[in-house]
Amino acid sequence: MHLVAFLAADGPAIGVLTPGDRVIRLRSVAGGLDLALAEDRLSDLLAEAEASLRRAGDRKAGPLEAAARANLEPLPAVEFPGKIVCVGLNYAAHVREGGRPGRSRPLLFAKFANTVVADGEPIIRPEGTRALDLEVELGVVVGRRARRVTADHAMDHVAGYIVVNDVSARDWQGLPPALRDGETGDGQWLRAKGSDTFLPVGADFVTADEIDPAAGLAIRSWRIPGSGPSAGAALPMQDGTTADMIWQVPALIEFISRQITLEPGDIIATGTPAGVGVYREPPVFLEPGDRVRCQIEGIGALENPVIEWSDPAAEREEGDS
Repeated sequence: MHLVAFLAADGPAIGVLTPGDRVIRLRSVAGGLDLALAEDRLSDLLAEAEASLRRAGDRKAGPLEAAARANLEPLPAVEFPGKIVCVGLNYAAHVREGGRPGRSRPLLFAKFANTVVADGEPIIRPEGTRALDLEVELGVVVGRRARRVTADHAMDHVAGYIVVNDVSARDWQGLPPALRDGETGDGQWLRAKGSDTFLPVGADFVTADEIDPAAGLAIRSWRIPGSGPSAGAALPMQDGTTADMIWQVPALIEFISRQITLEPGDIIATGTPAGVGVYREPPVFLEPGDRVRCQIEGIGALENPVIEWSDPAAEREEGDS
């Protein structure tokens, strides 16, 4: 099932996507997907979605109220995650491009809810960094509480998948290609990965039975410069496949849930493929005025503008939070 989160006149809403790229609003659970997961009512939502699609395809049935997706204001599919557990260095080609050694276990770090923004909302480049980078990632949405779960049973705890962008300040992260003489970075990743707006989340949510990341989904990103000779052109950055993940979703859930209990609505960001800006020659970093597009086959895409921390739009964003 393919659901879409959007802002309705009465607040957050969720709808089912039809083959005609129209969205039928679902009303069995008030509010968005967050509430359905928190109340353990995702099955109610999916049952309504299935019934709505059947009715939409039945010429004898009365018309269903549907809206063109292009006319809806997107919201993050999961807007208020309790935890965002991120996995670093989980694509073999990305490990190679950075010249990193192999690892015997996943590398984990965290983001917080302050990082979440919707498709179309600005990524704010904070004061003090000049090395902003993109990382398209497959996001796993937890549907059932997972504590000490084995890989064999891990998928029983997955509600579905989303597209996320793990925005990173590479100089604060301390990666050598992003550092000037005398700079060292922060020594840890909290500020580099956890600054405001550093996790754009797509509006699309696809249930776990619809796709199989281990089989290989195309995962891509583009930088769209706001100035210079290539202004407005979508320049390819990452072009990989989820089959290149070193630890697939069941293994990640087993590893994480040994010590960290996962709750419904939590997000696992599963790592990024090769092609990030910091490892290019010369490095390519995001500048205010650019746009960033991230896309995963079978799920969807999101696109966000980049603005400076001093931009008036950034001040409005802070005032609304």
